[in-house]
Amino acid sequence: INPLVSVRVLAPLNKLCSPGGNTTSANSKNSTSRILCWIMTGPRNMASRTVHIRATWAHRCDITLYMSSVETAFPTVALNVSEGRQNLYWKTIRAFQYIHENYLDQADWFLKADDDAFVVVENLRFTLSTFSTEEPWYLGRRFAPFLKQGYMSGGAGYVLSKEALRRFVKGFETGVCTHSSTLEDVALGTCMQNMKVQPADTRDALGRQTFHAYPLSKHVVRMPPAQKPWYKAYDYYRTHNGPHCCSDYAVSFHYIHGVQLYALQYFTYHLRPHGYKYRFNPRHFKDNSVRNALTNLKLNDV
Repeated sequence: INPLVSVRVLAPLNKLCSPGGNTTSANSKNSTSRILCWIMTGPRNMASRTVHIRATWAHRCDITLYMSSVETAFPTVALNVSEGRQNLYWKTIRAFQYIHENYLDQADWFLKADDDAFVVVENLRFTLSTFSTEEPWYLGRRFAPFLKQGYMSGGAGYVLSKEALRRFVKGFETGVCTHSSTLEDVALGTCMQNMKVQPADTRDALGRQTFHAYPLSKHVVRMPPAQKPWYKAYDYYRTHNGPHCCSDYAVSFHYIHGVQLYALQYFTYHLRPHGYKYRFNPRHFKDNSVRNALTNLKLNDV
């Protein structure tokens, strides 16, 4: 892949289609909220990963920042943190502090994503449309272990509301939050819990996940129970393998590199079967009891 290649978007996903084929706007009064995306990266990954993030999905965010340990003309923001997995949470702390100081009033939602993630920003806007950024919300792929309210997977990406960001920074100013672990996502989840930030349920109307900690291939292929991966045991909600694993309005996938980013870009924004009428309208499912009933079905048998 040529690092300078930029894939032109021909069909933004700013409309949903009803089962009858008529288009209906996905926008509620909140769905046009400004999203700041910050990408956790480093000098070693700029040419092999980050340049492809910029060429595919990152420009769909209202503001995009690339957080590194050094400043470059890419551009990247230099945080006073050394590289290495043991410093991921320090990088996260410094990134959110930097954003709070410089961008708090320029965005409404704040997405953290790794430099090997693929994000469908239009679907993220839709997911966020039912939440208020002035309330303490924390969204992503919810895992169950270690914390009473669980935590959001770092690899799948997570989003803080404006109020959640305020509380995160205040937590470190007051000592309620500390660098409690080198496990970035667990440590951030600890701070969210201590600062009474609410974890949101980001599943769709049918109980399918929108944020994904692994590539689509890891989720969409059915596996025998004995071969289910570790993260299935970590999930806060019941999950399913096979075609019903993932929402039609999926937000993110992790461990997506180079060519895969461009492939997902094409499948998301360009490929359409002739004559196909879109079947799923989440607006038809306004009662959580419907979703809960559907979630409890053995969807793998469908």
